[in-house]
Amino acid sequence: MDEIEVTVIKEGRSGILGLGAEDALISVKLLVQDSQGNENEELKAARSILDTLLKGIGVTANIEIQTPESLVDEDGEDNPVVFNVTGEDLGGLIGRRGQTLDALQYLLRLIFARQTKSKMPIMVDIESYKQRRFEDLKTLALNVAEQVKAKHASVRLEPMPAFERRIVHMTLANDPDVATESIGEGEARKIVVSPKYKNSR
Repeated sequence: MDEIEVTVIKEGRSGILGLGAEDALISVKLLVQDSQGNENEELKAARSILDTLLKGIGVTANIEIQTPESLVDEDGEDNPVVFNVTGEDLGGLIGRRGQTLDALQYLLRLIFARQTKSKMPIMVDIESYKQRRFEDLKTLALNVAEQVKAKHASVRLEPMPAFERRIVHMTLANDPDVATESIGEGEARKIVVSPKYKNSR
């Protein structure tokens, strides 16, 4: 496949138990090509692009296609097609707070959209990291809500990317006793969970 050119600027490493990990730094160039996307070939095209990106940074891995009903991506697309990458020593592909993983997903979406003109929602995951994170954040949100109700005081969570903030918002959306809002800018953006009576005064 020659539609993209990947150059490794700096190789990443997973570290030991998360310590000493470094993100990979790559350069991706989209090459001009005239082929038209075909709806029946969308999954095959997306898998091929992702495989090329991974090989371009020296990663050999398996790509599993999943469609989990409970997961929503950071752009608000319901039930995205999930390309779960599995293999050995893939921690460096996740990066700090999933930033390297988000960059890989962004590249795949960009190249796929340009090649196929398709709006199919795509999510990239590494060893089901996002699914595990989804469950952890859901549990965190419920526990924080109980804390807010018990102490009648607001709680600020740690800064999170949009994908993770959306999970917290959705988990507590139907709770009649608490409200959530995002504050801050950029990487410092976080969620505040507050008692609803404060907002009604």
